Amino acid sequence: MLTKDIQENFPFLSVVTYGGIEYIGIIINQDATVTSMYIYTDIRSEKEQKAFLALGDVWWWESNRLIPINIFLKKDFVYFKICLSTFIAKDCEVLAGPQISLKNISEKRVKKRSIQLVKKANS
Repeated sequence: MLTKDIQENFPFLSVVTYGGIEYIGIIINQDATVTSMYIYTDIRSEKEQKAFLALGDVWWWESNRLIPINIFLKKDFVYFKICLSTFIAKDCEVLAGPQISLKNISEKRVKKRSIQLVKKANS
């Protein structure tokens, strides 16, 4: 029930279990070895929690959601480095929410063509 409420009201938050403990936060990278996320419950004050959710909302609606929040909102999100945690991926299970991976950014690259203009000599 709580997970459904989180998904409806805060679609940028993910629910993860690790070592039998459930964590709620924003995943910044998930690959074959580690899962890194900002843990919402590690934020102490209510004012900071509101700022965290507001920045998460900005990231969710104003980015393409492939870029992690700490890169998209670099200056604004520096403060929340204190609630960053890293888990071993094989022991970590994402129950709900988005899963961001830096690997997806490199796969979406577009090849660019180069065009060379040559001036024609008058005969």
